[in-house]
Amino acid sequence: MLPISVTILTKNSEKHLQAVLEALKEFDEVLLCDTGSCDRTLEIGAAFPNVRIEKLCFTGFGPTHNEASSLAKHDWIFSLDSDEILSPALFEELRHVPLRLGMVASVPRKNFYRGKWIWGCGWYPDRVVRLYNRRETEFSSAQVHEAVQCAGLHVHPLQSPLFHYSYDTVADFLQKMQIYTQLFAEQNRGKRSSSLFRAIAHGSFSFFKAYILQGGIFIGVEGLEISWYNANTTFYKYLKLWEIHRKDRKSVV
Repeated sequence: MLPISVTILTKNSEKHLQAVLEALKEFDEVLLCDTGSCDRTLEIGAAFPNVRIEKLCFTGFGPTHNEASSLAKHDWIFSLDSDEILSPALFEELRHVPLRLGMVASVPRKNFYRGKWIWGCGWYPDRVVRLYNRRETEFSSAQVHEAVQCAGLHVHPLQSPLFHYSYDTVADFLQKMQIYTQLFAEQNRGKRSSSLFRAIAHGSFSFFKAYILQGGIFIGVEGLEISWYNANTTFYKYLKLWEIHRKDRKSVV
């Protein structure tokens, strides 16, 4: 058993959870931190002997990840999303990675849409830091786009991927767009300026970046859909932020 605790935040995560947990059977502890599932998530998790279930209140992605790590058995934490499957090659790398203080480890992600690996649009290698020692660092307090803080630490790059199945349908895009745009607006309230023009400009550049600069044009219809999704998500992030600022100004008057 690896002396690493895997932490996973879940909410109605039954779709991929069986496969996610199957790939983690050799870990000493998998801590499944649920924030209000009403599907089969808890039933699936309870079927695995190395899985421990904790019920948490969602306080934003960064803070909730940190609460999850504080409940773990081991100091070394591997943070995993509920739609990310550990590749066999990555498991072998983790078995041999030197767990030394002063380091964290990053992993590349292979992101899939409708079962197709998307190598462009900024979706690969999509490297993220996921292995860390909780006594030395933690996730940022960001509500969304949270990340392990790495200042002063050596980042060890693992080479084998996580398989990430975050989007299977257009409905998945729309559902996550609503969540992430709202969290972005709340997180940046009073911190970042916005306007209708900024929303249009940021959204337009986001499409250009994903479709042209990052090769979405070469991935077929999926590349176009993802680039358009990126543009819309960026547009509505700044539009919601502008809306919040207008409401705040009216409440002061």
